Amino acid sequence: MSRSIGTRRLGAAAVVAALALAGCTSTDPPADETDPAPQTGQPPRNDAEPGRTSLRDPRPGDRVLPVGGAGLAEPVPVESPEQPNLLMITLDDAAWGDMVHMPRLQELFVQEGVTLRGALAPNPICVPARSSLMTGQHSHNHGTWNTTSDAGHGLEALDEENTLAVWLQEAGYDTFFLGKYPNGYTDGTVVPPGWTGWRALVDPTTYNFVRPTVSMDGVEEKFETYSTTLLSEQSDELLREPGRAEDPWYMWLNYVAPHHGGPDAPDDPAVLYPDDPDPVKTTTPEDRDVDTFADLALTDTPNMFEDDVTDKVLVRGTQRTVTEQRRAQLTEAHQQRIESLQSVDRALASTLETLEETGQLDDTYVVLTSDNGYTLGAHNLEGKLWYFREMTSVPMYVRGPGLEPGTVSEAPVTNVDWAPTFAALAGARPTLEVDGVDVLPWIGSGADRRVVPIEAYPVKKGSKRLYRGVVVGPWTYVQGRSGQAEVYYRDVDRWELQNLAGDPRYSDQVDELKQLVRSTSTCAGDECPSAYYR
Repeated sequence: MSRSIGTRRLGAAAVVAALALAGCTSTDPPADETDPAPQTGQPPRNDAEPGRTSLRDPRPGDRVLPVGGAGLAEPVPVESPEQPNLLMITLDDAAWGDMVHMPRLQELFVQEGVTLRGALAPNPICVPARSSLMTGQHSHNHGTWNTTSDAGHGLEALDEENTLAVWLQEAGYDTFFLGKYPNGYTDGTVVPPGWTGWRALVDPTTYNFVRPTVSMDGVEEKFETYSTTLLSEQSDELLREPGRAEDPWYMWLNYVAPHHGGPDAPDDPAVLYPDDPDPVKTTTPEDRDVDTFADLALTDTPNMFEDDVTDKVLVRGTQRTVTEQRRAQLTEAHQQRIESLQSVDRALASTLETLEETGQLDDTYVVLTSDNGYTLGAHNLEGKLWYFREMTSVPMYVRGPGLEPGTVSEAPVTNVDWAPTFAALAGARPTLEVDGVDVLPWIGSGADRRVVPIEAYPVKKGSKRLYRGVVVGPWTYVQGRSGQAEVYYRDVDRWELQNLAGDPRYSDQVDELKQLVRSTSTCAGDECPSAYYR
């Protein structure tokens, strides 16, 4: 079934409501050092202290979704200009906790935009997530499941004739791409369909921060400029071109930071620990930012280097013991990640200044997000891919016409939603079935939950999912290949320490979540959940 675009849309609400029981709410009490206040853009803290002793029998308010359509949120239309400019800025492997160290972001996006605190990456890894941004589809529909092309489900599986850039170009937009394209872009003479201007990093130099090769409209050119600075300068040049403000445009600006990359530095774990067969990979800050966060400690939360993981049944990595040496390596990686984001912070300010100086800011929607979240030790894991909140929750902000500055929205927004949202703003027509929704009417609706299918596939090759599941407000349910499940309820266990899959006190909620997974894990178009609840 195809899905229309616009202020809408409860096409799957009847299916979801028929499965649902009753609604719940979460609280957001005062912050502490490990849980910065809402204005920093961090996910909310719930009222119960995390830990196994905080669990209690469910109350009526603990159920997953309202019954019979009760509790449905109503969309609040956003007044927007006709065919506004659209700017998507994507970071690589950024986490919510990183954002507090970016003062310009705090001013330009937290204070002057909307913090989308419920944002999620349904498949929290690079190529699948970026393909969702391009198509408005879940991974099981766009088919780019892996980060490499070894099994035919990497970049080559993406239908590049059917992407947001093509739709917008056909609607009269100039379209510009800068930075990291999904992994596998190795021939810089190729410019995918839909792009008026093309400034893409060419593999294998994408992660070389100081000597990148860029496809300049199909001509490969080598640079010796720090990649974040280079991309910032190139985007500013495009935005300042004569006549740019006369026609609508879409720009997708993709920074590589804070993803790991080279060249190696003397304090990198690979250099300091040459006998370690698997040292922690680090990124490369700009020279001026090196060692500016040398005293920064790792985030200290209850799920960091978790001791009792007997209930973690789906991810083998949770069972390992993290040595002191490994923790030292992770600390160095954390410091370098934050240092690398300082150049991004300056670039954000430069972009917004350019838009203001050229008279385009008031007609431009700017979205800032990451392809996925990231962790350096939660549940003894490193990186992304898995279903824990550190990885599926992504920093996300939006600013633009009709949006209330300095506000926080709990409405779940995913990277599947921005292609249909931008298409709706532009009056463009998608030429494929989109699974996402136009999210602007829901940002101010007071909604705080929605059924979001989540999934992941093997990183390099393989078409059988590692897991499938759903996130519904404070609930996460995931099922692995073996049929075993993990269930977390963040209203009483924010840090996801206690798997409730076998807890009889929560059997009704677990059964409901299991049924939601069955009904949504292969959804397409109008079959995918679109209802918002409050």
